[in-house]
Amino acid sequence: MTAQAHSLPALSTGTDYAALAARFRPIFQRIAAGALDRELGRQLPHEPIQWLKTAGFGAVRVPVEHGGAGASLPQLLQLLIELAEADSNLPQALRAHFAFVEDRLNAHASSAQDVWFKRFVDGELVGNAWTEVGSVKIGDVITRVSRQGDQWVVNGTKYYSTGSLFSDWIDLFARRDDTGADVIAAVRTRQPGIQQTDDWDGFGQRTTGSGTSTFTNAVVEAENIIDFATRFKYQTAFYQLVLLAVISGSGRAAVRDFVHETQQRKRIFSHGNAPAVSQDPQIQQVIGKASAQVYAAEAATLRAGDASQRAYLARFGADESAEREANIAAELESAQAQVAAIELVLRATSDLFNTLGASGTSTAKQLDRHWRNARTAASHNPVIYKERIVGDWEINGTEPPTVWQIGGGIKQQ
Repeated sequence: MTAQAHSLPALSTGTDYAALAARFRPIFQRIAAGALDRELGRQLPHEPIQWLKTAGFGAVRVPVEHGGAGASLPQLLQLLIELAEADSNLPQALRAHFAFVEDRLNAHASSAQDVWFKRFVDGELVGNAWTEVGSVKIGDVITRVSRQGDQWVVNGTKYYSTGSLFSDWIDLFARRDDTGADVIAAVRTRQPGIQQTDDWDGFGQRTTGSGTSTFTNAVVEAENIIDFATRFKYQTAFYQLVLLAVISGSGRAAVRDFVHETQQRKRIFSHGNAPAVSQDPQIQQVIGKASAQVYAAEAATLRAGDASQRAYLARFGADESAEREANIAAELESAQAQVAAIELVLRATSDLFNTLGASGTSTAKQLDRHWRNARTAASHNPVIYKERIVGDWEINGTEPPTVWQIGGGIKQQ
């Protein structure tokens, strides 16, 4: 079936990347300068987030006609990789924001999104609250949106609320009490009914502002209750792409730091191959291989980003069949990139320790954070399932799932 053609609104099809990146690279450098201290002291990056807000980073995907930069999705990913090299916690903290922006970009195909675009351009950020806490069964949603007097309210508790501590809004997944429909409630963060806690205890990505969010009669405006069925179709691909940017940036940071340590190292081993570590061909080989592995991971991420950009553009076309195919391709390519990039970066961030002696494990240097951060980001969406999904498509043509949940399973007797 072909949808009725309509006049196209402003789209984000790309801009001059060199000029776009030049706006933010001085900020990335400032962020990188404080990354080690934030890691050592587990200091949340409130100030760096503010720098990015002020500079308009959260609006790079907003169309130029609405005050944004009009960046393509691959250009956004390239920026996130550069930001992740500076501090991989920050792009993950902004993951939910850019997903909500992407959803509003897609919604613009059927209804004007001027209000949200203006909020993004004004620097407002969106956090995340999707994952249920407790013994929720798979497919169920405990967090509820209900009518209370003349207003709508949200009640429930969420974990993995990444980025919400820095946000002005929260993209919250819930269920309506009246209809039983799943919805997105865009909730204003600064209100008495929301309690946020930085209780994320993972060994990596420790300053992403994640943790528990509790909603007790938190008010949500009726116009900000969005039917989940209208959510943009390549959303799982998009969420994975941001994680791949985090992983690729972690790999770039590891190569950068180990190169620096190698250049500065004075001590050598008697059974080494040169009077200076920097001249040792085996050390050069380790660095060279890691650099190539990270390069390939980044390239895979950006190529998969092209597929999601095509899905975004297809949303504004007049061919439903072509849009469906584009969404399938976006999901499959993000999964293929995930399988490849994770293995490459985890191998690189581990093997790089072969360039140094035991001093490379010093907690003061925190060189292990690059592996820990990549490993943590790689654990969000189990890669083993993506390997199977890609294989099932290749062999049987089985379409990949575009929405999935986590929850309690059925106990076997």
